[in-house]
Amino acid sequence: MINLTIARMEREHIESIAALERQCFSTPWTEENLLEKLDMDTAYFFVALDDDRVIGYIGVNVIADSCFIDNIAVEPSCRRQGVGRALLKMAVLTADVMGTEFISLEVRESNYAAIALYRSLGFEQMGMRRDFYRNPRENAWIMTKIFSKKD
Repeated sequence: MINLTIARMEREHIESIAALERQCFSTPWTEENLLEKLDMDTAYFFVALDDDRVIGYIGVNVIADSCFIDNIAVEPSCRRQGVGRALLKMAVLTADVMGTEFISLEVRESNYAAIALYRSLGFEQMGMRRDFYRNPRENAWIMTKIFSKKD
């Protein structure tokens, strides 16, 4: 049973997140890449913690009225337990609170579990980027959730 907490990414989380990146992605971000995000005013990165252990993370960039998800990762042994959903909800909430018009991301077209999760939270396929991913080469779907206008 996971004792899940979502918190802002701190310097103390960087090493664990970099290890998670290496575990989950064929072209992982480095500790340096992640440290850069800590100093960016437009970056909002969150970690999923099981007690004090990092089991997932998500990062978004808010630029003007747009929000883009950089990465989302969940430790394989913790998948299908609501961790990714909780992280994605935090990203959507952040984008909405910041007044953006939409939140968007790219996902491997073969990542059916992630696509199902995104759809369940209101994301729709809005386009494709051919050969976006390497190792293995694969297309990416652009998935976007558009927020209703607040008058």
